[in-house]
Amino acid sequence: MMNRLVMLTIALGLFAMTAQPAAAGADYLKLYTTKGNFDDVRQDVEIAITNRGLVVDHVSHISDMLKRTGKDLGMTKVIYGEAESLQFCSASVSRHMMEADPTNIVFCPYIVVIYTLPQDPKKVYVGYRRPLPVGSKASKASLQAVEKLLDGIVKEALNLQ
Repeated sequence: MMNRLVMLTIALGLFAMTAQPAAAGADYLKLYTTKGNFDDVRQDVEIAITNRGLVVDHVSHISDMLKRTGKDLGMTKVIYGEAESLQFCSASVSRHMMEADPTNIVFCPYIVVIYTLPQDPKKVYVGYRRPLPVGSKASKASLQAVEKLLDGIVKEALNLQ
């Protein structure tokens, strides 16, 4: 029961982050769109992660969870066609980030979301929560390196490089 509550809390947090396309200039989110098949784009994101020697250590099946729990909560609105998040970490990038400032632990692990909306299943959204540069000069530089990693992964997956 506790694991379900934790997963629901995480998923609701991700839902809040991804439920609407980000407004221009949004500080907290970097969001890209592409036309295609959800499964193909999701696989391309995973390949872009593993191309960097990183391992996806958790996949959250957000749309499935929302469909399942919505029934239990009496909420039937379909929010996503498909929605998943891929969680991973980079030992070297994370180490630099946390050596610069131990409180930067809050930015780890890294998560990339992939989703479609029911009204346009061929428009796939891919994004991540931006690690806002905070703290000392070293901390800001390390967090910019995290964003560069995340942005590079998404751009590779979407052939934007």
